[in-house]
Amino acid sequence: MYILVILLLACAEKSQDLAAEDPGDTALTEADADVDSDTDVDADTDADTDADTDTDSDSDTDSDTDTDSPPDTAPPEDTAPPMSDYELCFEDIGDGAGAGIGPDYDAFTPTIGSHCSGTNHQDIVDIERVVFLGDSVTVGTPPTSPGDFYRSILAQQLADAFTLRPPAGAWEWYNVLDGHALMQDSGDFCASAEWGARTDDLMRDDTQVTDCFPEEERHKSTLVVMTIGGNDLNSLTQGFQEGKSHEALWEEVFGYMALMRESVEWMVDPANIAGDVYVIFTNLYEYTDGTGDVESCWAAEIAGYESITDPALEEMVLWSMEEFMSIAVDTNTDMLFLLEEFCGHGFNYDDPDGRCYRGADAELWFDLTCIHPNPTGHQAIADMFYDVVME
Repeated sequence: MYILVILLLACAEKSQDLAAEDPGDTALTEADADVDSDTDVDADTDADTDADTDTDSDSDTDSDTDTDSPPDTAPPEDTAPPMSDYELCFEDIGDGAGAGIGPDYDAFTPTIGSHCSGTNHQDIVDIERVVFLGDSVTVGTPPTSPGDFYRSILAQQLADAFTLRPPAGAWEWYNVLDGHALMQDSGDFCASAEWGARTDDLMRDDTQVTDCFPEEERHKSTLVVMTIGGNDLNSLTQGFQEGKSHEALWEEVFGYMALMRESVEWMVDPANIAGDVYVIFTNLYEYTDGTGDVESCWAAEIAGYESITDPALEEMVLWSMEEFMSIAVDTNTDMLFLLEEFCGHGFNYDDPDGRCYRGADAELWFDLTCIHPNPTGHQAIADMFYDVVME
């Protein structure tokens, strides 16, 4: 589950720190007094004509000449650094240029795609297989129809783009008994994602990765697509509610992100998989549009979602989000900007005063569970993944 309501609560606090600094002292300097003094000396010394006075002034210092010029009233130059590609992509949300909306991704110098859907670290070509890993966002959940899951939409898009064998219709469905896709393998596609999965289910405590990489398939050029991390964050928030120590909770954060990194590193290591492997994963979205208004979704109270005010949770979540980007940069893989793209399509999407308001035509992208995408949201995710693949 994606219980990321504190992420943009943190952003709201961060934006307050971006208030403009004092413009500084604009009073006139003592140079004005010096100017008057120099002029008086010239007048006393030379009682001649104006021309003589001008001659004396010319032979004087440059400061005397400057006394005849009006004060410089030109506005100060704009010394603000140019916006990064990431900031340019999201200058319409947050407080302008995406300022203060959350993670500092620019610290990792990522390459941002021109589409703004995610990074552009890989030249993805000649795909022979597609693997879907992760959690319930990738498996798909009711009430959305299986044909509207992003997994189903993207599979068809990729089958057309790379001339792959498309999956059967049953592959699009979920198994309500175990939370997996009804069929793991179909056509040139594999799906081992699972409802409720966390990063430890990729390789340590489960076998999602190896299930879709049997020995006989490891020579093929493979694209890996996944959504993961939301359930780890849910576990973290529960730890705060249970009163666990900050030290124990930080260990948990470091642990689940280390498992994410290890899984990606394993997949892209040619010692493990001989064929080319391209990996795309997402950051994490939230449904309050940066407001932290947990109750904006009517089912939140029933589901037991609540805000955590301890600032340590903010620090842990922001670190996790930045670590996703760090993994993408370090492993030359790609990350989708799910948080940024979904901001303005949560349950405050129609609030014109909202920090992520996108206009009167904006639509809700979440379903009645608060945390899963509706058909429009699934389409958006599919299109974002496809953007990253095709550029």
